[in-house]
Amino acid sequence: MPTILLVRHGETHWNRVKRVQGHTDSLTPLTLRGVEQARAYGARIRRLIGDEPGWRVMSSPLARCVQTTAILCEAAGLDFERVTFDDRLKEVATGSFSGRLKSVLEARFPALMAGRGREVWYLRCPGGEDWDALAARLGDWLADLAAGDKVIAVSHGAAGKVVRALYGGLSPEAALAGDSPQDAFYRLRGGHIERIAAIPD
Repeated sequence: MPTILLVRHGETHWNRVKRVQGHTDSLTPLTLRGVEQARAYGARIRRLIGDEPGWRVMSSPLARCVQTTAILCEAAGLDFERVTFDDRLKEVATGSFSGRLKSVLEARFPALMAGRGREVWYLRCPGGEDWDALAARLGDWLADLAAGDKVIAVSHGAAGKVVRALYGGLSPEAALAGDSPQDAFYRLRGGHIERIAAIPD
Protein backbone atom coordinates (compact mmCIF):
# COMPACT_ATOMS: atom_id res chain seq x y z
CA MET A 1 0.00 0.00 0.00
CA PRO A 2 1.16 3.58 -0.52
CA THR A 3 2.14 5.78 2.42
CA ILE A 4 0.15 9.01 2.53
CA LEU A 5 0.45 12.07 4.76
CA LEU A 6 -3.10 13.39 4.45
CA VAL A 7 -3.45 17.09 5.21
CA ARG A 8 -6.53 19.31 5.33
CA HIS A 9 -6.11 22.91 4.17
CA GLY A 10 -5.70 25.57 6.86
CA GLU A 11 -8.60 27.56 8.26
CA THR A 12 -10.33 29.83 5.76
CA HIS A 13 -12.48 32.90 6.31
CA TRP A 14 -15.51 30.80 5.37
CA ASN A 15 -14.51 28.09 7.88
CA ARG A 16 -14.42 30.77 10.55
CA VAL A 17 -18.00 31.90 9.93
CA LYS A 18 -19.24 28.37 9.12
CA ARG A 19 -20.13 29.04 5.50
CA VAL A 20 -20.40 26.05 3.14
CA GLN A 21 -17.43 25.92 0.75
CA GLY A 22 -17.65 22.84 -1.47
CA HIS A 23 -16.05 23.67 -4.82
CA THR A 24 -16.22 27.43 -4.21
CA ASP A 25 -12.76 28.75 -4.89
CA SER A 26 -11.69 32.39 -5.01
CA LEU A 27 -13.75 33.61 -2.03
CA THR A 28 -12.17 31.27 0.54
CA PRO A 29 -8.59 32.41 1.32
CA LEU A 30 -6.79 31.31 4.48
CA THR A 31 -7.08 33.34 7.66
CA LEU A 32 -3.88 34.28 9.53
CA ARG A 33 -4.58 31.27 11.73
CA GLY A 34 -4.84 29.12 8.60
CA VAL A 35 -1.47 30.42 7.40
CA GLU A 36 0.08 29.44 10.74
CA GLN A 37 -1.54 26.00 10.52
CA ALA A 38 -0.02 25.49 7.05
CA ARG A 39 3.40 26.49 8.39
CA ALA A 40 2.98 24.07 11.29
CA TYR A 41 2.07 21.26 8.87
CA GLY A 42 5.23 21.91 6.88
CA ALA A 43 7.49 22.13 9.92
CA ARG A 44 6.10 18.87 11.37
CA ILE A 45 6.38 17.09 8.04
CA ARG A 46 9.97 18.30 7.67
CA ARG A 47 10.81 16.72 11.04
CA LEU A 48 8.88 13.58 10.16
CA ILE A 49 10.40 12.78 6.76
CA GLY A 50 13.77 14.54 7.06
CA ASP A 51 15.86 13.99 3.95
CA GLU A 52 14.11 10.75 3.02
CA PRO A 53 13.93 10.63 -0.80
CA GLY A 54 10.94 9.73 -2.92
CA TRP A 55 8.24 11.89 -1.39
CA ARG A 56 5.97 13.79 -3.73
CA VAL A 57 3.28 16.36 -3.05
CA MET A 58 -0.24 16.25 -4.51
CA SER A 59 -3.00 18.77 -3.88
CA SER A 60 -6.53 19.72 -4.66
CA PRO A 61 -6.45 22.62 -7.15
CA LEU A 62 -8.92 24.70 -5.11
CA ALA A 63 -7.28 27.94 -3.96
CA ARG A 64 -7.40 27.20 -0.23
CA CYS A 65 -5.42 24.01 -0.81
CA VAL A 66 -3.01 25.68 -3.24
CA GLN A 67 -2.27 28.37 -0.64
CA THR A 68 -1.82 25.75 2.10
CA THR A 69 0.42 23.64 -0.14
CA ALA A 70 2.65 26.57 -1.05
CA ILE A 71 3.21 27.47 2.60
CA LEU A 72 3.63 23.82 3.63
CA CYS A 73 6.23 23.23 0.92
CA GLU A 74 8.26 26.28 1.93
CA ALA A 75 8.21 25.25 5.60
CA ALA A 76 9.05 21.62 4.77
CA GLY A 77 11.82 22.43 2.27
CA LEU A 78 9.88 20.86 -0.60
CA ASP A 79 9.72 22.15 -4.17
CA PHE A 80 6.33 23.74 -4.88
CA GLU A 81 7.11 23.67 -8.61
CA ARG A 82 6.91 19.87 -8.50
CA VAL A 83 3.46 19.69 -6.87
CA THR A 84 0.81 17.76 -8.81
CA PHE A 85 -2.67 19.29 -8.67
CA ASP A 86 -5.43 16.72 -9.08
CA ASP A 87 -9.15 17.49 -9.45
CA ARG A 88 -9.98 14.20 -7.74
CA LEU A 89 -8.71 15.62 -4.42
CA LYS A 90 -11.32 18.42 -4.42
CA GLU A 91 -13.84 18.75 -1.63
CA VAL A 92 -17.29 17.21 -1.95
CA ALA A 93 -19.45 19.27 -4.31
CA THR A 94 -22.19 20.98 -2.29
CA GLY A 95 -24.34 22.21 -5.16
CA SER A 96 -26.81 24.97 -4.33
CA PHE A 97 -25.74 24.96 -0.65
CA SER A 98 -22.32 26.38 -1.59
CA GLY A 99 -21.74 29.80 -0.09
CA ARG A 100 -24.62 29.54 2.39
CA LEU A 101 -24.23 29.85 6.15
CA LYS A 102 -24.70 26.58 8.04
CA SER A 103 -26.84 28.38 10.62
CA VAL A 104 -29.28 29.41 7.88
CA LEU A 105 -29.39 25.87 6.49
CA GLU A 106 -29.97 24.42 9.97
CA ALA A 107 -32.93 26.73 10.48
CA ARG A 108 -34.45 26.00 7.08
CA PHE A 109 -33.65 22.28 6.73
CA PRO A 110 -33.37 20.91 10.30
CA ALA A 111 -34.04 17.25 9.42
CA LEU A 112 -31.51 17.24 6.57
CA MET A 113 -28.84 18.98 8.65
CA ALA A 114 -29.27 16.44 11.46
CA GLY A 115 -28.37 13.49 9.21
CA ARG A 116 -25.52 11.10 9.99
CA GLY A 117 -23.42 8.59 8.05
CA ARG A 118 -24.30 8.46 4.37
CA GLU A 119 -27.20 10.77 5.19
CA VAL A 120 -24.95 13.55 6.53
CA TRP A 121 -26.03 16.90 5.12
CA TYR A 122 -22.99 17.58 2.92
CA LEU A 123 -23.65 14.36 1.02
CA ARG A 124 -27.28 15.37 0.37
CA CYS A 125 -26.92 18.90 -1.00
CA PRO A 126 -29.16 19.67 -4.00
CA GLY A 127 -26.96 19.40 -7.08
CA GLY A 128 -24.01 18.06 -5.06
CA GLU A 129 -22.24 14.71 -4.69
CA ASP A 130 -23.40 11.78 -2.59
CA TRP A 131 -21.21 9.16 -0.89
CA ASP A 132 -21.02 6.93 -3.97
CA ALA A 133 -19.88 9.76 -6.26
CA LEU A 134 -17.31 11.10 -3.80
CA ALA A 135 -15.98 7.64 -2.94
CA ALA A 136 -15.66 6.77 -6.63
CA ARG A 137 -13.70 9.94 -7.36
CA LEU A 138 -11.31 9.55 -4.42
CA GLY A 139 -11.07 5.80 -4.92
CA ASP A 140 -9.91 6.44 -8.46
CA TRP A 141 -7.16 8.71 -7.10
CA LEU A 142 -6.07 6.07 -4.57
CA ALA A 143 -6.06 3.36 -7.23
CA ASP A 144 -3.53 5.35 -9.26
CA LEU A 145 -0.99 5.23 -6.41
CA ALA A 146 1.53 2.38 -6.43
CA ALA A 147 2.27 0.21 -3.41
CA GLY A 148 5.58 1.92 -2.64
CA ASP A 149 4.50 5.51 -3.29
CA LYS A 150 5.09 8.15 -0.61
CA VAL A 151 2.67 11.05 -1.01
CA ILE A 152 1.87 14.22 0.89
CA ALA A 153 -1.74 14.93 -0.11
CA VAL A 154 -3.41 18.28 0.65
CA SER A 155 -7.18 18.00 0.45
CA HIS A 156 -10.33 18.91 2.40
CA GLY A 157 -12.45 17.91 5.38
CA ALA A 158 -15.09 15.60 3.92
CA ALA A 159 -12.77 14.37 1.16
CA GLY A 160 -10.16 13.47 3.76
CA LYS A 161 -12.65 11.40 5.74
CA VAL A 162 -13.51 9.42 2.63
CA VAL A 163 -9.85 8.84 1.74
CA ARG A 164 -9.28 7.49 5.25
CA ALA A 165 -12.34 5.23 4.92
CA LEU A 166 -11.20 3.78 1.62
CA TYR A 167 -7.60 3.32 2.75
CA GLY A 168 -8.39 1.78 6.11
CA GLY A 169 -11.46 -0.22 5.12
CA LEU A 170 -13.71 1.83 7.42
CA SER A 171 -17.47 1.94 7.12
CA PRO A 172 -18.97 5.20 5.87
CA GLU A 173 -20.57 5.68 9.30
CA ALA A 174 -17.25 5.29 11.15
CA ALA A 175 -15.33 7.44 8.69
CA LEU A 176 -17.82 10.30 8.56
CA ALA A 177 -18.02 10.41 12.36
CA GLY A 178 -14.28 11.15 12.47
CA ASP A 179 -12.71 14.57 12.75
CA SER A 180 -11.39 16.96 10.12
CA PRO A 181 -8.55 18.70 11.96
CA GLN A 182 -6.68 21.78 10.88
CA ASP A 183 -4.07 21.39 13.62
CA ALA A 184 -3.16 17.79 12.80
CA PHE A 185 -2.83 15.47 9.82
CA TYR A 186 -3.03 11.73 9.22
CA ARG A 187 -0.36 9.23 8.29
CA LEU A 188 -1.81 6.36 6.26
CA ARG A 189 0.70 3.52 6.20
CA GLY A 190 0.35 -0.23 5.80
CA GLY A 191 -3.43 -0.05 6.11
CA HIS A 192 -3.20 1.80 9.43
CA ILE A 193 -4.28 5.38 10.15
CA GLU A 194 -2.39 7.55 12.65
CA ARG A 195 -3.28 11.09 13.73
CA ILE A 196 -0.21 13.35 14.06
CA ALA A 197 -0.43 16.72 15.78
CA ALA A 198 1.11 19.67 13.93
CA ILE A 199 2.42 21.84 16.78
CA PRO A 200 3.68 25.30 15.71
CA ASP A 201 7.42 25.84 16.15
